[in-house]
Amino acid sequence: MTLKDCYEKLGGDYAGACKRLINEKLLVRFLQKFPDDPSMKLLSDAILDHQIESSFRAVHTLKGVSGNLGLTGLYDASVNLTEQLRPRQEQADPALFEAVKSEYDRTMSVLDEFFSSQI
Repeated sequence: MTLKDCYEKLGGDYAGACKRLINEKLLVRFLQKFPDDPSMKLLSDAILDHQIESSFRAVHTLKGVSGNLGLTGLYDASVNLTEQLRPRQEQADPALFEAVKSEYDRTMSVLDEFFSSQI
């Protein structure tokens, strides 16, 4: 699987991500680090603990990271939850959180498939 194939499978923005990160080699380096990004875990924990501010910060960070990497599906889902939490007046909408979690899991699965094919 090529990186472009990976992005096609994700419905991501390959060209935009390559442009933002200068080249494909640098993009791959950042994608390799993506699984270590704590934002999804922080989001899950904050939602379980009913911490609205922490939930907002975590999903906002996830939105930024996924946007810069051109992970469009995850970015879009994160935007929806970010905007719902932005007023910081109510807990995360369970359906919006589930959409983020589902897209995160799908993204991780495709990235695992891509990196496994590179060995």
